[in-house]
Amino acid sequence: MMADMNTETCDPAELATLREIFASRPEIAPPAGWEAVRSFEAEHGIVLPEPYRTFVAEICDGLRAGPPYYGLLPFAQTPSDWGSDRPERLLAKPFPLTEMWMWENDEEDEEALSEQETEARMDAAFDHGSLLLGTDGCGMYWHLIVTGPQRGHVWLIDEYGAIPFGTSSNASPMPGTAGFTGWVTHWAEGRSWFADAPGNDPEETA
Repeated sequence: MMADMNTETCDPAELATLREIFASRPEIAPPAGWEAVRSFEAEHGIVLPEPYRTFVAEICDGLRAGPPYYGLLPFAQTPSDWGSDRPERLLAKPFPLTEMWMWENDEEDEEALSEQETEARMDAAFDHGSLLLGTDGCGMYWHLIVTGPQRGHVWLIDEYGAIPFGTSSNASPMPGTAGFTGWVTHWAEGRSWFADAPGNDPEETA
């Protein structure tokens, strides 16, 4: 279980952290502005979670340097390799997961759900209730959850499964501070996303 976070009010300390990380980047894209953010929200029937909402409105709307590897996307875009034949993304429908799900080797779910039910749940994980932040390539997409119990959390979703970034458990594949600011800070410190990868110990990058 992941801790709740305040996604309705922008924490000035978090915003200051984001501003410090991005302000000196030479390829920073200008902020989208509040009119564009509110128009996007009205179109999709959502309100973006804080502090990401204020971040794209006032600080930055995209950075080629990352995060992730192929860059932080402008908030209304999808990655170039996302594909044009995918289903419509429904941001107002709740993201269906609350914990990691590796569908490639989940025998328990295979027994409990039919193949059609499993595929429908997988499709929902990709397309419901999340904004695409960018890709690390090879079909690895980072999602910011905008609707549902995981609102404000960042998840990595690929062909093998869906993993939340940042939990309090040392056994988590991607431990760290949950939320958009925690995800960005993790990247800015040069740490690996996965617990078993070199460079994920803060002392190594100190």
